[in-house]
Amino acid sequence: MKITIASDSFKGSKTSRQAAALIEEGAKRVFPAAEYLKIPIADGGEGTVEALVGGLNGTLRLVECTDPLGRPVQASYGTIGDKAVIEMAASSGLTLLAENERDPRVTSTYGTGQLILAAMEAGCRDITVGIGGSATNDGGTGMAAALGFRFLDAAGRPLPPGGAALADLAQIDHSAVHPQLHNTRFHVACDVDNPLLGKQGASHIYGPQKGASSQTVDELNAALTRLADITEAWKGREMRAIPGAGAAGGLGFGLIAFCDAQQKSGIDTILDIVDFNRRIEGSSLVITGEGRIDGQSLRGKVPIGVAARCRPAQIPVLAVVGAIGPDSRAVYEYGIDSIISTTEAPMSPREAFSRTDISLPDAAERACRIIRIGIHMLKIEFSR
Repeated sequence: MKITIASDSFKGSKTSRQAAALIEEGAKRVFPAAEYLKIPIADGGEGTVEALVGGLNGTLRLVECTDPLGRPVQASYGTIGDKAVIEMAASSGLTLLAENERDPRVTSTYGTGQLILAAMEAGCRDITVGIGGSATNDGGTGMAAALGFRFLDAAGRPLPPGGAALADLAQIDHSAVHPQLHNTRFHVACDVDNPLLGKQGASHIYGPQKGASSQTVDELNAALTRLADITEAWKGREMRAIPGAGAAGGLGFGLIAFCDAQQKSGIDTILDIVDFNRRIEGSSLVITGEGRIDGQSLRGKVPIGVAARCRPAQIPVLAVVGAIGPDSRAVYEYGIDSIISTTEAPMSPREAFSRTDISLPDAAERACRIIRIGIHMLKIEFSR
């Protein structure tokens, strides 16, 4: 019997690799002779680089770059062969700023561009960028500036960093872009479908959590509208309404416009990189997991993405999770066959996090014991 374990991280507690190892520990108490394959998984957000580098024997590369306010920071990206995986949050993320520093009028994705530049100069010609957790609203212009694009006002002067300055954009100069840019394939790992502009766009939906007031939100939306007008006239096609263009303060738009990136769901992007469909062949069971599963998990979370790949192969999927939230029954319609929680009794999140080393393998053991009951029932039925 082959059991594949493809878990997301349990945020605040365990990485995807650690979670997979603990699930295996519990499953082995019941099925010690089974063949186990662990595939650490992420959805393109925080933890993606670590999961892929560790799961595919890749390399972690450290880069000196800038944070959202232009200060020096060290950030890592991963390489697997000639492919690179980048988390924009590593250099342009909200967690890099104190709460009183959050200001999407001035924060920039320049550091993300520096990571992309480092990957290209290291020889990577296939680059995946996960675009969750940003502190920015600059439409990806900071990223593009690091690759050689220049964003100029009517007098031909370079614009300062940040989303607000885009209101004065008059011209995009692409004469000095990095020579390998157009020889590199770019993929955007993104699990939101917001357009760039409007009430569902980057500024209105995500601006407030980055420090924008209601007045600032309108200012930033107008500035991104200016960016879209100038960029689309230059490219000769509309991009502002592409689902996901508004992700990460418009970085989705910037990657599409300036890097000709292809965009698809984060989990599907990651599952393709790890060659998931081939690796699960012959599995009797796939165990997935994450910190919490609920109705919102249908929007591109790891367990749903894993289940979608297992369903055509008729492989049952078990989800071991930290907590089961409202509307979780909906996931049964998407290929997850059962859910089991690690929580054994009422407790605070802090206590639950501290017990994961015990509770996660115990939950996997309980689930596998139930599976073993089913196996015995089938044996009895067939022996009659």
